[in-house]
Amino acid sequence: MQREKIMDRQRVSSGSIFEELYGHSRAVAVGDTIYVSGTVGFDYENKTISEDPAEQTRQTFRNIENALEEVGSSFSDVVRMITYFTDQKDWKAIGEVLREQLKDVRPVNAGVRVGLIDPRMKIEISAIAVRKRPAK
Repeated sequence: MQREKIMDRQRVSSGSIFEELYGHSRAVAVGDTIYVSGTVGFDYENKTISEDPAEQTRQTFRNIENALEEVGSSFSDVVRMITYFTDQKDWKAIGEVLREQLKDVRPVNAGVRVGLIDPRMKIEISAIAVRKRPAK
């Protein structure tokens, strides 16, 4: 991951080819709010993507968590998500991972069935997080 700070804006890149091709960041933090781009289940380190929708969902969460950590946040700070998925038959497997990952976080979430850029992609998640301030 690379982090760039401009004024009070921090941008995080995961090294995804899509970030360079289409001119976006994996995440942007402005003050205490972090906006996470649509993130898929690619394992950027190994340049692979699983065919299993549950594993893609787990990898998507790892990718989001990595971006949040770069700006001093974590998944426990997520308040809003949108979960995009390509095939209704995969929803049960995806939903089980969502429940497993979100049971203590409980952000607002919308599920939207879509077509994604790469046919290997079964899920994409975008998120908004708000960093917790230390108690005074």
